[in-house]
Amino acid sequence: MQDNETNAPVPQAGGTWSGRFGEPVAEIVKRYTASVGFDRRLALFDIRGSVAHARMLHAVGILSREDWEAIERGLSSVADDVRAGRFEWSLDLEDVHLNIERRLTERIGEAGKRLHTGRSRNDQVATDVRLFLREALDDLAELARRVQVALLDLAEHHAATVMPGFTHLQVAQPVSFGHHLMAYFEMLDRDIGRLVDCRTRMNRLPLGAAALAGTSYPIDREMVARELGFDGVCENSLDAVSDRDFAIEFSGAASLLMVHLSRMSEELILWMSPRFGFIDLADRFCTGSSIMPQKKNPDVPELIRGKTGRVVGHLMALLMLMKSQPLAYNKDNQEDKEPLFDVVDTLAQTLAILADMLRGITVHPEAMRAAARQGFATATDLADYLVKRGVPFRDAHEAVARAVRHAEAQGCDLADLPLETLRGFCDKIEADVYQVLTLEGALDARNHVGGTAPVQVRAAIARARQRLAAGG
Repeated sequence: MQDNETNAPVPQAGGTWSGRFGEPVAEIVKRYTASVGFDRRLALFDIRGSVAHARMLHAVGILSREDWEAIERGLSSVADDVRAGRFEWSLDLEDVHLNIERRLTERIGEAGKRLHTGRSRNDQVATDVRLFLREALDDLAELARRVQVALLDLAEHHAATVMPGFTHLQVAQPVSFGHHLMAYFEMLDRDIGRLVDCRTRMNRLPLGAAALAGTSYPIDREMVARELGFDGVCENSLDAVSDRDFAIEFSGAASLLMVHLSRMSEELILWMSPRFGFIDLADRFCTGSSIMPQKKNPDVPELIRGKTGRVVGHLMALLMLMKSQPLAYNKDNQEDKEPLFDVVDTLAQTLAILADMLRGITVHPEAMRAAARQGFATATDLADYLVKRGVPFRDAHEAVARAVRHAEAQGCDLADLPLETLRGFCDKIEADVYQVLTLEGALDARNHVGGTAPVQVRAAIARARQRLAAGG
C-alpha cells in the first residue's frame, strides 16, 4: 500500500512513532529490541507513577477533571488485570509502558492518550526502576536482619563453646563459636548500612525530565515526588534520564553482601566435612549422590558460593553497560533491567534460605574442642604468661616455640607437659601456668570489648539485639 501524496510505503498502524517512518519495523528487530518480556515486572510501579503524574497534570490545569478521573479509574482496572494475571502483553508494543498505555486507551478512549503529556519513556522508566528497587531494598534489608537474628540466636547458645580460630587455615588461637558467628553479624550490619545508604541516594524523582531537556508544560515535579515518596527531584534533566548509578551502587553492595555470605558458606562446607566434623546441616538443605549412598552434600552453601559469582558478574555487566555512553539516554540502558532483577532475586532467595539453614545447624562442641587442642592453640597464651613475668617478648616467643616443638615430638599438648619439662624452656614458669594453658583460660583472658571471652561475647550479642530493636 502506498501513500497517494508521497508515493512512500505506509507503515503499519499503531506504532507510537509510525508517522515518521516509511516502512514497518522488521520482525527480527522487534524481537531484538523489545523489552516487554522482562520489563513487564515493572507494571504496577509504572501504573503507580502514572497515577501520580495524572494527578499532577490535573492539579496544574493540563488535564480536565473528567480526563483525570477516567485515567485513574482506567489505571486501577489495568492494575487489577496485572495482579490477576489477565493482562495480555504484546510484543508489537515493545515495552511495559506502551502496553499499559494502549490498554488504558482501549478502556477509556481519548483521555488515555493525554496521560503521556509532559513526560517521556526515558524519565518514565527511570522512575519505575527506582520505585522497584526502593521496595526491593527495604525487603532485602529486612531479610538480612533475619539472618542476623539467626546468627545471634546460634551465637548466644554457643557463647562459651570452644573452637580453634584459624589464620592461613592453620590453628591459631582458641575462640568461642559464638564469637566466630558474631563476625558475620558485623559484616551483615555493614551490608545493611550500604543498602540503606544506597536507598537514600537513589530516592530522587527523575519524572519531569522528559526525554532529556525537561518539558515546556507547567509541571509540578515536587508534587509528584511527594506523591511517590521520593525525598526530592533529580536536579539535572540529562542526568535524571541517563543515570544508572543507583543500579550499579546497589549491585556493588549486593556483591559485597554475597561475598560475605560466600565466606560463611565456605566455612559451613568445611565444618561439615568429616575432616572437621564441627557441624551438621539439616537434611532439608543437603542432597545425596546418585552412586554413593553414604554422601550428604552441602548443596545449599555450595550454591550460595556459586551464585556469588553470578551477582558479581551482573555488577561487571552494569559497569560495562555505562562506561562509554554519551549523554543522555541510549537504548543500551534497556539492558540494565535483567541483571538488576536477577541480583534482587538471587540475593532475596539466598538470604531467606540462609536464615532458615542457620536454624537447622547441629553443633558438635567436642569435635571443635579436640581440634583446638591439636594445634597448640594456647601457645600465644604461654608467651604472654612469660612476658607478664618480665621475659622480653622475643625471648618468650623463642622459649615457647621450643616447647611446642618438644610437645609435638611427644605427641601431646602443651598443657600435658610436666611442670619441670616446661621450666626447662624457661625458669620463670610456675605451677599456675596450667591456668593459662587451658582452652577456657585462653578464652577468659580476652576479656575486653571485641574479645572472645564468653562474657564479652554475650555482651556483644546484647548490644546487637538492642541495635536491631532500634532499627539499625
